[in-house]
Amino acid sequence: MMTRQTAEGAARAAGRPRSEKAEKSIIEATLELIGEGVAVSELSIEGIAARAGVGKTTIYRRWSNKEDLVVDALTTLKPPIPPLRGDSVRDDLVAYLSVMRDEARHTHTRCIMNIAMSDSERHPRLAARFDELAIQPRRAVMMEVLRRGIERGELRPDLDVEMAMAILSGAMLWYTKWSHRATALPDDLAERIVDEALRGFRPR
Repeated sequence: MMTRQTAEGAARAAGRPRSEKAEKSIIEATLELIGEGVAVSELSIEGIAARAGVGKTTIYRRWSNKEDLVVDALTTLKPPIPPLRGDSVRDDLVAYLSVMRDEARHTHTRCIMNIAMSDSERHPRLAARFDELAIQPRRAVMMEVLRRGIERGELRPDLDVEMAMAILSGAMLWYTKWSHRATALPDDLAERIVDEALRGFRPR
């Protein structure tokens, strides 16, 4: 007859939670390989498993394919938007763009993001999932900030929200990705971009 202790032990074994340590090792190994210049198309489950010090079956128990693993790994590099207090549209936009600026200061993160996005045409499902998990939530946050600004009268009622989003994020991307000065970004860059944009966004 099985004792209560034995029965409880069996139940725990059957429902044993996934190892957070193993998952962390797998994610870190994936990011390290991409950061070292390995293209998504060249990544292999075998290579990731070897770098992480786990078996292939450990990876497949968590991710059904390589693209899902890469998406989850890249998503960990996108820090969440800080809580926006909503006191003013300016403060919220500055907080939002400051996250983009801070990301660009980390060379490793910037390298990984560039490599990942350069493979988007070869891996459309990867690009679609990354857009869904990492990009669209941020777009929704910025859109809400701008719409709230319109409702409060801080911004023009006829403001083209999509265009405003492109202007704000595009300006930050120009400095962080294309200007070759990402490692020497001014601390007040977010404020400068927002203040310049608000000259045209505010009611006339």
